[in-house]
Amino acid sequence: MKTLIKNVYVVMPDGTTPVTNIMLDGQNIAAIGDVPDTFRPGKVIDGKNHLAVPGFVNAHTHTSMTLLRSYADDMALMDWLNDMVWPAEAKMNEEDIYWGAMLALVEMVRSGTTTFADMYGPYMNRVAEATLDTGIRGVLSRGIIGVAPDGDKKLQENVDLYKEFHGSGDGRLTVMFGPHAPYTCPPEFLQQVAKTAQSLGAGIHIHMHETRTEVEDSLRQYGKRPFAWVAETGLFDCDHVLAAHCVHLDDNDIAIMKKYKINAAHNPGSNMKLASGVCPVPRLLKEGIVMALGTDGASSNNNLDMLEEVNLAAMLHKVNEYDPLAVPAFEALKMGTEYGAKAVGIDKLGRLEAGCKADITLFNMNSPAWFPRNNLVSLLVYAANSGSVDTVICNGKVIMENNEIKTVDEERICYEAQRCAERLLKK
Repeated sequence: MKTLIKNVYVVMPDGTTPVTNIMLDGQNIAAIGDVPDTFRPGKVIDGKNHLAVPGFVNAHTHTSMTLLRSYADDMALMDWLNDMVWPAEAKMNEEDIYWGAMLALVEMVRSGTTTFADMYGPYMNRVAEATLDTGIRGVLSRGIIGVAPDGDKKLQENVDLYKEFHGSGDGRLTVMFGPHAPYTCPPEFLQQVAKTAQSLGAGIHIHMHETRTEVEDSLRQYGKRPFAWVAETGLFDCDHVLAAHCVHLDDNDIAIMKKYKINAAHNPGSNMKLASGVCPVPRLLKEGIVMALGTDGASSNNNLDMLEEVNLAAMLHKVNEYDPLAVPAFEALKMGTEYGAKAVGIDKLGRLEAGCKADITLFNMNSPAWFPRNNLVSLLVYAANSGSVDTVICNGKVIMENNEIKTVDEERICYEAQRCAERLLKK
């Protein structure tokens, strides 16, 4: 079907924001500009006083962790994982995974996200089903703990997920492999993951250098920093590598990232809350490394609001570098859109221009935070909030319009998620 979004402010790839028209033809943007007489839309959306931006790309999250939101806060990462999160996750069944994911996806749609990269497990097939039901774009990986007795079984579950869902939903689902982290996946196991992923042509999604302790423990155990010894396993030779966090880096780590074209997912909200440290984003951007943004899970953030992460990315590095130019507003926005698409390996996504995928978020600018309209990108990044999200389109399909989600029953999702959390976390 052809869709016309008329008279809308559009964030163009160069950062300008003209009032124009967006023409959609099926899953793609057909054109931006004057509407020819030959373009006859089946649906027209009035974009007056709305700002169109590429749908946000949440490049690192753990969707079903929504069930653990506000369950364990104000803790150090390893205490949080070992004492609270992992024991609770061990009790999750496939119903928990599905409804937790559904809650996450509704939250993401409401805040303008159209693509997410998820690492979780088990039952990632239910996350895939939730993604198909909701209508957004998912980059899924089975989180694999290699030191677990059933590490090989977890790896096979990732293989099964790839074979069943990769490319499904009109191409909306991508499957990567998810070795959790160097501290949970020994070298021999990562070699096995690398060979398996390479045999399928699949990418890798892994946590890297999230905490100082992780790096120090690696030096004691292997005599090398994680990036150095993981490179020796062949994991970084895979088709596409997405490394989450990348907080504690030295020059050699950055050289490895450049050599293997490793993409990074910066998680400012989670890193701040867990006191993990600050990813050297300005340096990595200058080095040409693709820098995306992610929320991490809702238990360590505690929301899945990508506009908030865009704001944090713009603000955090200014104060950390003592430089107001460290990450300008438009650069932060591109980290949450265009760079995010590159980081998760999806072509023709994250930009509003002809030939790109029709993943679009419309912000309603009829509220005080949007006035005066001196610079719309600045208003979006520094003044607005996700409550202004009005309409969300993914793959050419309207999944939220006039603040109403069209694809799923939001009230039931909230009810089922609450029910699952009460059972899961009861004392």
